[in-house]
Amino acid sequence: MTGTWHLIRLILRRDRVIIPLWLIILTALPASYAASYAELFPTDAAREQYALTTAATPSFESLLGPLFGNSIGALTAQRVGTVYAILALISLLTVIRHTRTEEDAGRRELIAATVIGRHAALSAALIVTAAANLLLALLITLTLTSSGLAAGGSLLLGLSMAVVGIVFAGVGALTAQLTENAGPARGLAITVLGVAFLIRAAGDPADSWVSWLSPLAWGQQTEPFAADKWWVLLLPLALFVVLAGAAYRISVGRDVGAGVLPARLGPATSTTLASPFALAWRLQRGLLIGWSVGMGVAGLALGGTASAAMDAFADNPDIADIMTRLGGTASLADAFVSGLLGILAIAVSAYGIQAALRMRAEETALRAEPVLATSTGRVPWALSHVVFAVIGPAVALLALGVTLGISYGASMNDVGGQMPRVIGAALVQLPAVAVLTGLTVALFGLLPRLSALAWGALGAFLLLGQIGAVLQLDQIVLDVSPFTHTPHLPGGTLSATPVLTLSALALLLILAGLYGFRRRDVG
Repeated sequence: MTGTWHLIRLILRRDRVIIPLWLIILTALPASYAASYAELFPTDAAREQYALTTAATPSFESLLGPLFGNSIGALTAQRVGTVYAILALISLLTVIRHTRTEEDAGRRELIAATVIGRHAALSAALIVTAAANLLLALLITLTLTSSGLAAGGSLLLGLSMAVVGIVFAGVGALTAQLTENAGPARGLAITVLGVAFLIRAAGDPADSWVSWLSPLAWGQQTEPFAADKWWVLLLPLALFVVLAGAAYRISVGRDVGAGVLPARLGPATSTTLASPFALAWRLQRGLLIGWSVGMGVAGLALGGTASAAMDAFADNPDIADIMTRLGGTASLADAFVSGLLGILAIAVSAYGIQAALRMRAEETALRAEPVLATSTGRVPWALSHVVFAVIGPAVALLALGVTLGISYGASMNDVGGQMPRVIGAALVQLPAVAVLTGLTVALFGLLPRLSALAWGALGAFLLLGQIGAVLQLDQIVLDVSPFTHTPHLPGGTLSATPVLTLSALALLLILAGLYGFRRRDVG
């Protein structure tokens, strides 16, 4: 453990922007949910109606989790169901970034040559991630308590979120020991997270014991603001001890840079990697397939919730007004789908950022320079990745539009009529998604060391999209997000001006990034 404190300070210095950013965003979300529920459902009768008609329906419970009670606190605890998965994803990626990624870059071996203990790197990553989750729990407790919710329930909700994040920090620590590279480690950990989400989504609507097989379900099973089952917190803590113990045990028995699972070797020669585009396809295809399938499944799961939302919102003029402002249309069902597509489009933007940042990963891992030492030019090499960063999200949005149109049309008994409308509404989100992709490319080309700021922009746009309309923020603030300018479809009016403007902005950012990369030094 020698040197752990020094590595903790190093991690805090490197993540001095990222950690505060996601802490602020994830702290603001529960407080905004509580405030909006208090405004929309001020009476017990209104909350009871909402709980019976919408919040307790199978489709909502699959998406958000179970509902325990009809108080403002109970509704808030259910609404943060998706935040559990977001926090779990952030936690596992943070641990992998400061363990396996460091080994891939060769920095782990360099640091290990100094007076650093064998377990220092893993311990530092776990300590920082766990401390950030506990700090988040404290901030959530303070903000919810200041909103008038019970202190005990607020603390339990904050801690339930924190322990779920800590569990998946353990998942990230273990997968970092199993694979030889950071990419497979992230893929394996995210697969575990996806399976946990599907188990919870399948078990919660049926009130089945199956939900208890998922660590994501344990947080909500503490029942904050209802039964307050504090003992459930012991389950994720016990699992974390097992996962972290296994990670420590494996790290002792393996060489630096090696993994338990052997890497799959490719052929000695290949004619399919004879061009920059073919190489980019080899590197990007897993991401493309994974996001496309994920968006397709999300569309099938969420499309049926629109009709339930329409029934629940029809009798509440306040929430109908909120949904109309979010969706920009007078039809409540269309407004719900439009708002849902806006949220999922921000999620797809993460794919565009991730695909574009692959260029920076190849550069820092010293794999780009040998390729560029051949006859391959800088612009063709970068452009091959940019193509996937732009076309990939389009494919994912198309998959989302098709499946969401099918499930939404089936719930409205009009698949043939609704599916084209929903597909068009999904694809019209692409220019806003491309703006974030363009911003990432521009940062890579002009300010490569600040490329990660693209994630900060995504977080800011997500926060504006989640609470901006509900809190009625000034339009100047809302206009910062490109998603504010996207036509609100289905049901709204399609205007070519914002679509063309966003597309032009994305193109200019991409061209600026390519020009900057052509002019600067590699590395």
